[in-house]
Amino acid sequence: MKVEIWSDIGCPFCYIGKKNFEAGVSEFAGKDDLEVIYRSFQLDPTAKKEPDESMAELLAKKYNKSVKEAEIMNSQVADAAKAAGLDFNMEKVVPSNSMDAHRLVKLASEEGKEGEAMNRLYKAYFTDGLNVADTETLVQIGTEIGLDSDKIRAMLSDDLYKEKVIEDQNVANQLGAQGVPLFVINRKYGVSGAQPPEAFKEALTKAYEE
Repeated sequence: MKVEIWSDIGCPFCYIGKKNFEAGVSEFAGKDDLEVIYRSFQLDPTAKKEPDESMAELLAKKYNKSVKEAEIMNSQVADAAKAAGLDFNMEKVVPSNSMDAHRLVKLASEEGKEGEAMNRLYKAYFTDGLNVADTETLVQIGTEIGLDSDKIRAMLSDDLYKEKVIEDQNVANQLGAQGVPLFVINRKYGVSGAQPPEAFKEALTKAYEE
């Protein structure tokens, strides 16, 4: 059984959703028959590699709110993350472009380490306050999960995997995705958003029993 997960590195609910999905999978009877594939989705392809605004400032501008109101929104997101067992430091987040981070996940997938890459990138972004568009940061993250540093640098200096990232996004649009995270089971069932673990277990069980 195949589950495709469309998500963005800079999406807090994608991180929460991944954690809840994994909790649901742990209670799912057919978990040994599960193939999980990570698909790329950029919420803001125009984001800068070296942003000059904080997450709160960007949110305030996007939703026409004050920075203080945006900070409250971020605090609520951090509370939701905490309930899922995650530690978010929203005031430290560097809201940078995620293209190269997605490309690192594609490289990691060649060695079956895409799940590890996603976890490490999420932690770098939401907990550690690192810029995941920075070459040295991506090399460090990649080598931490066992990827070759020379391969990472070669990829980042070229356009390798960019087409695959864009292709993933196009498929999501064809499937009618309104946003991410989006979990698609056997291209038949879809679960959107950071649902609780039991919702994922229920959807997986339904698909598995058919």
